[in-house]
Amino acid sequence: RGPTSRGAGASPPRCPRSARSRPVRAAAWAPGAAEAVAELAALGAEARVLACDLADRDAVAELVRSLRADGETVHAVVHAAGVGRLNPVAAVTEAELADVVSGKIAGARHLDEFLDPEPLDLVVHFSSIAAVWGVGDHGAYAAGNAFLDAWAQSRPAGSPRHLSVNWGPWAGGGMVTDAHAAAMSRRGVSLLDREPAMAALRAGLDGDDTALTVADIAWDRFAPVFVSARPRPLISEIAEVAAQAAAARADAEDGDQVAGELRKRLGELSPAEQARLLVDLIRTAAGEVIGHDSPYAVEADRPFRDLGFDSLTAVELRGRLARSTGLSLPSSVVFDYPTPQALAEHLRAELLSEASVEALPTLAELDQLESALALRDPDDIGRVRITMRLHSLLERLGTAEERRQETAEVADRLRVASNQELFDLIDQDLGLS
Repeated sequence: RGPTSRGAGASPPRCPRSARSRPVRAAAWAPGAAEAVAELAALGAEARVLACDLADRDAVAELVRSLRADGETVHAVVHAAGVGRLNPVAAVTEAELADVVSGKIAGARHLDEFLDPEPLDLVVHFSSIAAVWGVGDHGAYAAGNAFLDAWAQSRPAGSPRHLSVNWGPWAGGGMVTDAHAAAMSRRGVSLLDREPAMAALRAGLDGDDTALTVADIAWDRFAPVFVSARPRPLISEIAEVAAQAAAARADAEDGDQVAGELRKRLGELSPAEQARLLVDLIRTAAGEVIGHDSPYAVEADRPFRDLGFDSLTAVELRGRLARSTGLSLPSSVVFDYPTPQALAEHLRAELLSEASVEALPTLAELDQLESALALRDPDDIGRVRITMRLHSLLERLGTAEERRQETAEVADRLRVASNQELFDLIDQDLGLS
């Protein structure tokens, strides 16, 4: 029957401020509070809604004192305070950082300080996936939640059990706007529905872990972006991620053959035709990524950013181009070469730089030639023609090598020659001596 201490996400309209100029956390006026109390009453539980700013030490002390005065004993706490404010780390001010993390950090410390540990069986902290693998513009929020994770895992022996739950974004009244929900969904992170989330929480409570991550992730969309910059051991052993990594390795093994075939095809074209082929290849792939039926909807000289490309779609396009060209491309290639035309020029240079130097015959091919010649009669016209060609080739290569050696010898002599020796050499070349 012990009350659950819960912080709310944002201050309500016309909310009075305490003497310490901190916002009083939402309570009876919080959306859904009355309905929640009524639902609990229908289930046979007694509930009260009290206002308390967990970041305010005096307010928490007064709350606990009043509960004891009313004869209430706290057996369990769900610490769910949170302020959802997004900002790049470089733009976060000290005041903003304090406001975002105070409810979580100071709240956890104040509850630990004032609650009686003897009857307390359980403390659950609501953390976030931002503290596990990071979320864009959640620097301050990630720091506050990472504290909760560390706090739960550092409780000394004999303390009440602490569990920190790293939640993904919640549906139905969470701190995620519709725009952010859509962006996260494109990256493979879906909003959590209440029923499966609560089932996961119950499973966590039945276990003995101190930290638990609960999120609805489509790994086929999430993992490629997450691992694009570097390997991520955090998720590498997840079955879906491991399967993707195996498929990527298989694609890489086939890359040389794919690249070789494309180089051969480009070698049969003029430079203008080569550029046109690669631009069309890029436009087709880009159109598929952003949902256009026709590659001509993607203009050759229009920046990818203007077409709506972000980190997710850039990684997807990079993957498609890597498979179709056989090249190993960096995750930033779409932004390094920001238009289809610029990217086509880069791909052409990558493909043809190696193709421009023809490969030498292998030793196996030379052995095959030797065997074929040995089977023919000495006066066979085919054998004679090839033998003469080989002799001519060896003579030219030998002459070229002799000239290189002579040139090297002359260069060595010039480096150590005295002034008089240089004058004598010039006179000799001009026929003056």
